Amino acid sequence: MSRARAFTLIEIVIATAIMLIILLLAVPSLQGVLADKRLRRSLDAFNKLVNEARERSVSEHRAYLITLDGNNVDLRPEVLLKDEEPPEPPPSPFAQSDSIKMIFPAALTREQPNEWIFWPSGTCEPAIVQFQGRDGTWKARYSGLTSQPELENYAVR
Repeated sequence: MSRARAFTLIEIVIATAIMLIILLLAVPSLQGVLADKRLRRSLDAFNKLVNEARERSVSEHRAYLITLDGNNVDLRPEVLLKDEEPPEPPPSPFAQSDSIKMIFPAALTREQPNEWIFWPSGTCEPAIVQFQGRDGTWKARYSGLTSQPELENYAVR
């Protein structure tokens, strides 16, 4: 009489335990990757807004502002044209718990407005932008001539 070869209950339990241990080790790593992706998305969203402000100021030959109100970031023209309606603010790409701060190192006053100006020449006021959210922090220094960011700090939680 031949016996059929099969897995025993003990072998199945051991294999399942090994798979659970591997899964438990992989989850924190996966969470870090997802947090990095969300943090990178916040930096990319802000850089996209900066590029849009620069492009609009040059193409429309008028100054544009990036304004900051709490964690709401908005792009608008400095002065509205005759019969122009104020633009509808787009939804903020940042969460309510996120914190954004703009610092203007070349400002002549201590009390700095939460407005960053982009002139029709394609230049802007040099700025440092700090972001802090649940996924981490980043800090970028933006050039006045090119408005390109230089990442000074990027830390994922």
